[in-house]
Amino acid sequence: MKKAWERAGELYQNAIPVILSEEDQTWTANLETQRFYDQILSLDWSSRVPGSGAPERIMVAAVQALENRGYQASERAYELLEEGICAHEEEDYVRLHKISAELRYELAHAKKDESSPYWDYQSYSSFAQYEKSVQFSDKILIDITKPEFRDKLKAAWLSQMIGAAMGTMVEGYTSQNLYESFGEVYDYLREPNTYNDDITYELAFLDAFRSCGYQVTSKDIALSWAGLVPCGWSAEEIALRNIKSGILPPESGTFHNPFCEWIGAQMKGGICGMVAPGDAYLAAKLAWADAEVAHANNGILGEVFNAVLIALAFTESDIHKLLLDAIQLIPADSEYFSVISFAWNCCKECTDWHEALYRCQKRYKKYNWIHAYPNACCEVIALYYGEGDYAKTLHIVTMCGIDADCNAGMIMPILAIQKGMGIIPKKLIHPAFEELITYMRGTEKLSLEELVDDTLNSIIHAKNKEEV
Repeated sequence: MKKAWERAGELYQNAIPVILSEEDQTWTANLETQRFYDQILSLDWSSRVPGSGAPERIMVAAVQALENRGYQASERAYELLEEGICAHEEEDYVRLHKISAELRYELAHAKKDESSPYWDYQSYSSFAQYEKSVQFSDKILIDITKPEFRDKLKAAWLSQMIGAAMGTMVEGYTSQNLYESFGEVYDYLREPNTYNDDITYELAFLDAFRSCGYQVTSKDIALSWAGLVPCGWSAEEIALRNIKSGILPPESGTFHNPFCEWIGAQMKGGICGMVAPGDAYLAAKLAWADAEVAHANNGILGEVFNAVLIALAFTESDIHKLLLDAIQLIPADSEYFSVISFAWNCCKECTDWHEALYRCQKRYKKYNWIHAYPNACCEVIALYYGEGDYAKTLHIVTMCGIDADCNAGMIMPILAIQKGMGIIPKKLIHPAFEELITYMRGTEKLSLEELVDDTLNSIIHAKNKEEV
């Protein structure tokens, strides 16, 4: 194998001199690059959610997220926020780039807030630490060769598309404002589609799982991200930049990443549960590997929670028991457990889901609508009050608002797995769901049937590999 100096020398020695025209000497490409980076930075300071038009300021949210995790942003950080908002409004990109760089420095060097209740809870940094803190039941074997199993997989993927399509229309708004604008929402507010970034990361997991089976690692998944996912948002975008810079998991999820406890991991636990039917331990292990690519601690536990819910749905038909079983597989001394157990207790104490939601909104008002906590509450509330009824559950999780597409996309497959395709109301099955459209390299379009078969074949292959 040639050394680097040999390759560099060969390139240099074989270079034939040419005279460039004046046109070839211009800075056109540099100016285009400049405009590209200006546009990317602009999105950090003000953007609207593609599906719903809800407003976001990711730099403001970065400070918020950091303080949610027990750190105190400096007075200078807050000054920079004000300056950045003004510079963005004035389209002063020279100033905005300077402000953004300094603000990121301030966040990277934020001091621990010793008075924050965040530090009252145990932090979980590895799967080995996590598994010692909970008690798993024995796995229940599922016959994956039966037609019923494929039917459940199809129902799960279709339900994720249904939930995501319904939620994408309303994400980023409060329940109160949704009621004022639309009243009760029981059906699509516009023609549904499959434009949704959440599922992209599940497909990336499936790509790594297809090759590595149940031995898949966070590094395998991270490299699938690098190859397949061109861009992300918040935690995922930072992790992608880290990975492409050679920073691999678990550091890819923690290095300069204030969003590592946002919903990004929680929104993609479904696939980990699907490939581990009836096996909560395996689902949790896969979810941990997947989550630590871009998240940490409570962010990871959010994905574990959803993966376990999906895995156990193959064997448990009682939605309340299923929910409680999944809650008990989250460490009792973690902050994430305090969130979902609070939501569970609200459900038991309140006769109406609106009251339960109000209590959760009040308790977690300091958290961004894209954070894992308020959205985990919505999942618990919708599953509890939905009582296993598909339409009712979808209605509640939609009207809860917040990051509705992520929440509906994760909990609707639970009911679908329990009952199969027959539980899905026909009026919700739109022709758009016959084909999944993504922005992934090489998988811009994928039919529902292809997705189901790919998932099933990957599971079969992985199990056969384990038996050899």
